[in-house]
Amino acid sequence: MTGRPPVLFPLFAGLETLPGIGEKTARLFAQIGVERPRDLLFTLPYSVIDRRPVPTIREARSGSIVTVEVEIGAHSPARRKGGPARVTVRDSETEFQLVFFHAKGDWLQRQFPTGARRVISGKLEIFEGVAQIVHPDHVLAPEDAGDLPRHEPVYPLTAGLTQRVVARAATGVLAHLPEDLPEWVDPALKVREGWPDWAEALRAAHAPQGVGDLSATAPARARLAYDELFAHQLTLALARRQFRRGKGRASVGSGLLSGKVLKSLPYKPTSAQSRAVAEIAGDMASDRRMNRLLQGDVGSGKTLVAFLALLTAVEAGGQGVMMAPTEILARQHMDSLAPLARAAGVRLDLLTGRDKGGDRARKLEDLARGRIDVLVGTHAVFQKDVTFHDLRLAVVDEQHRFGVAQRMELGAKGRAADVLVMTATPIPRSLSLAQYGDMDVSVLDEKPPGRKPVRTALISTARLEDVVDHLRKAVAEGRQAYWVCPLVEESEVVDLISAEDRFRLLRAALGEGVVGLVHGQMPPAEKDAAMAEFVAGRLRVLVATTVIEVGVNVPNASIMVIERAETFGLAQLHQLRGRVGRGGAESTCLLMYQPPLSQSGERRLQILRETEDGFRISEEDLAMRGAGDLIGTAQSGLPKFRIADLEGQAGLMAVAQRDARALLLADPGLESPRGLAVRVLLWLMEQDRAIRLISVG
Repeated sequence: MTGRPPVLFPLFAGLETLPGIGEKTARLFAQIGVERPRDLLFTLPYSVIDRRPVPTIREARSGSIVTVEVEIGAHSPARRKGGPARVTVRDSETEFQLVFFHAKGDWLQRQFPTGARRVISGKLEIFEGVAQIVHPDHVLAPEDAGDLPRHEPVYPLTAGLTQRVVARAATGVLAHLPEDLPEWVDPALKVREGWPDWAEALRAAHAPQGVGDLSATAPARARLAYDELFAHQLTLALARRQFRRGKGRASVGSGLLSGKVLKSLPYKPTSAQSRAVAEIAGDMASDRRMNRLLQGDVGSGKTLVAFLALLTAVEAGGQGVMMAPTEILARQHMDSLAPLARAAGVRLDLLTGRDKGGDRARKLEDLARGRIDVLVGTHAVFQKDVTFHDLRLAVVDEQHRFGVAQRMELGAKGRAADVLVMTATPIPRSLSLAQYGDMDVSVLDEKPPGRKPVRTALISTARLEDVVDHLRKAVAEGRQAYWVCPLVEESEVVDLISAEDRFRLLRAALGEGVVGLVHGQMPPAEKDAAMAEFVAGRLRVLVATTVIEVGVNVPNASIMVIERAETFGLAQLHQLRGRVGRGGAESTCLLMYQPPLSQSGERRLQILRETEDGFRISEEDLAMRGAGDLIGTAQSGLPKFRIADLEGQAGLMAVAQRDARALLLADPGLESPRGLAVRVLLWLMEQDRAIRLISVG
């Protein structure tokens, strides 16, 4: 199948092919993201109005929608032009009023002749003690009451677009659904979940019979959400297959070098670390390219796992590279890997943008001749003149700073180098499946022995002086502290503490040469110099913005003060807290907040006080903020789903991933009857990229 199946053509035609839609209305639909009939199919009602008739309004609540048969009574014309005209009506038990503004001439008399009966449906309100319905939504003769829908769907709108227009257009699309589409859902799954056929699911989703039908777990909605997730996971599975099909090279380690490192460690790796090392070694030993995500919480020991993987590449006769997003982090990796490299007896070197002239030329020559076993670097390793003798493994730290294209580019530096991506930001399962579904995932969900919990306390900004006193004592005892502020410089608009101001205050309180400052707007050399002074212990307190959020490792630092903590995201607070608790001393994290706290601000700080589990924190963060905010929508790479809900349907996403991978294993070319049906789904879901990948497959 090389192009869109003809059976889907009507769904991809112009909106003007639907009843009641001209060019102007089509432009209004475009504002709610509906440009073709297919888009309207997947724009489901978000609410439902119950228009089932009741005998009387007597028991109805003010603000509710009522549908009731009445007898028309007296008319009270408007007293002034455009004022309210009233019609008194009586149901089976009580009287109320219908109210109309700007009613023209004898229109009301014609519509509501005294003594006649009508079925009225609209919003009931109490005004000055009198029950009334202002401008009823529907007025029908009793014999036509059957035309009124018992449950009326409520669609998203924009100015100028009415419910009636959207409902009519939706009915038009549903009337012309292709009926004979082959089923793409796995039959056993469909039976187990009690899901309807595709066309039936759409009709049911557009005609909810009550609030229960709007829930994500309602069979019709769950099936349609699954279709979306399944098409998305299929695309990722095809991309993963394509990446792995690029012939890899088997890198089989001897265990000689990694054995030396493990022997030199003062502790035994956790079972999670051992499991991850085995998964990575298995990938590297196969002749397919590795594309794996190593996900671990703050302090779960990712660096050791990554270094053992790099040693596997060296044992197999090749080289490895570890790349970090900033120079500070690259230098830190260098420092933490140096003792491990010494234990293994391998040569480790660092390449950053700061290397110039003869120094740089020497490193590049050593790299090209294979004299450097493992290189640590920044983006500088992407440059054209950087060539490896035999690059087997590329490790990328902090994935969210690097795009997929850069990942691939780094892999291309070697002949089909394996790629391992590390992230210290625990990602909720649903998001990691949506964002990294093309990768295999190893999770480090245990902390190495000896990491003490960090005591977390909430303290009001009114107690600033107490905190400074506490700090003064700690500094006198030889301890080190971070003090994190939300802004770099004072702003008239936002009432937050600037790092510059806090630095001046603390320097005055604690003395010259004790307090340093680091923020993103400083020249890199100054920033690195201040960090280096703090790492060396010459500076006791480091005032910083969130530039220290990721990866900074100073074991002697045991106090973290986060000012205006309520303005930070949960994941960010968790990362900042992870900067302390790395040495032998008891560590404290003080979350300073400005009362009164909003409900969500209080909830965030309480969660942080209750748990240090990054995965639980990330799930809570997702529930509170939503998927787009969590990863920063601009660079999130998250798919936009119309029906599926990433937060609420993580389980469904996991089922879709298993199903997609199993289908491709059994039917790589999607040639079986179900495979051909799935091709139709991919066209329907506009996964053209997936279709191209099948054809190259």
